[in-house]
Amino acid sequence: MTDRGQELGLYAISVVAQLVGTGQQSIRLYERKGLLTPDRTAGGTRRYSNADLAVLRRISELLEEGLNLAGVAKVLELEAVNARLQEELSLLRSRRS
Repeated sequence: MTDRGQELGLYAISVVAQLVGTGQQSIRLYERKGLLTPDRTAGGTRRYSNADLAVLRRISELLEEGLNLAGVAKVLELEAVNARLQEELSLLRSRRS
């Protein structure tokens, strides 16, 4: 289960850029490439959650390891699939007990 507090968009892009140590233009690029999807206010202002911060930190790690953005996208996709499968497996195991 996901904590709703992790999903709530709280931070402006300028704050996020400082927190993760990357530029605002890079964050916008990651959004255009589909690597993250921040919440938006009624006026269209991006609002980033704690979960978004975690994704941005993971993107930074993967880029530092030498992956390009296509590689980063694939790793993030596979990690999400793996997490979902782990959750399903845990649920199935708990039902057997």
